[in-house]
Amino acid sequence: MGLFNLFAGVDINKGVEECRATEGAVLIDVRGADEYRQGHIPGAINIPLDVVNRVLVEYPKKDTPLFVHCLSGARSGRAASFLQRAGYVNVKNIGGINSYSGKVVR
Repeated sequence: MGLFNLFAGVDINKGVEECRATEGAVLIDVRGADEYRQGHIPGAINIPLDVVNRVLVEYPKKDTPLFVHCLSGARSGRAASFLQRAGYVNVKNIGGINSYSGKVVR
């Protein structure tokens, strides 16, 4: 399986729509702070992968719907796995902002 097949079926545009339609959902951008400042999805919270454990403190309810993304989907996949291992039951890796076609805040 090549890298391009790794995230087949993941559509960040549909993921953002689902997040916005889900009550209490949190959209988490796990890219670095500089990447986030260069452009991010409106409403996305920046919690970089290297400090993703902050989610445990900031969103302690394990049933909180978490929609996680990064640039390509790789870091968000690692973050989603960490969060699932930490007991979160409603975590979705929605892929990378490089495939996002909606409005971006700069």
